[in-house]
Amino acid sequence: MTSTVYKRILLKLSGEALMGEDSYGINRDVIERIVAEIADVSRLGVQIAVVIGGGNIFRGMTSSGEGMDRAIADYMGMLATVMNGLALQDAMRRAGLVSRVQSALRIDQVVEPYIRGKAMRYLETGKVVIFVAGTGNPFFTTDTAAALRGMEMNVDIVLKGTKVDGVYTSDPKTDPNAIRYHNLSFDEAIAQNLKVMDATALTLCRDQKLPLNVFSIFKAGALKRVVMGEDEGTLVQI
Repeated sequence: MTSTVYKRILLKLSGEALMGEDSYGINRDVIERIVAEIADVSRLGVQIAVVIGGGNIFRGMTSSGEGMDRAIADYMGMLATVMNGLALQDAMRRAGLVSRVQSALRIDQVVEPYIRGKAMRYLETGKVVIFVAGTGNPFFTTDTAAALRGMEMNVDIVLKGTKVDGVYTSDPKTDPNAIRYHNLSFDEAIAQNLKVMDATALTLCRDQKLPLNVFSIFKAGALKRVVMGEDEGTLVQI
């Protein structure tokens, strides 16, 4: 078996990642491609936890800005992540991966409640654990949920799969001179407001010395290259 740098990872996926080029919802081709990347890494013996967002279905922050009560909007966003988690689980089943969905909100007929010890046992037996409903609390993002669950699961690193292959000095879509950072410190990312993750998530990772890598989930083989320790994406650490 090929040796990997990380033995247990937490992959943070935005809801928008599941849309592909669509304007809304879940693109089946995209979700199957993402699951194929996860399966490649799972076959290396890496234990994988996933935190999924819900922005492809409902964005709490946007709706609260339009007059909806923020807490209500955030709970609706949490329910959107449950839908994405179920779609991800179904795609994993079709790809031959065994996974479990655990929710920070109780919806027992649909998904298991989050229980740390149970999630740890699932990881140890090679199952992928998909965490949904964020932290279960309004006013916290799924980035913060990823940092929190990463610490609770004792992962080696949090990997944030995005549409861009790392953190840049400026927006690479509009600035041809934008340069990708290979390495960053948490303090640099926070001070420069680099939009790596929200400040709460970055601070949690920094305080617990939990490294973070931002990479493109759409770049073929990128997830595998990250766990192999190759120069992929942007590594953020102390």
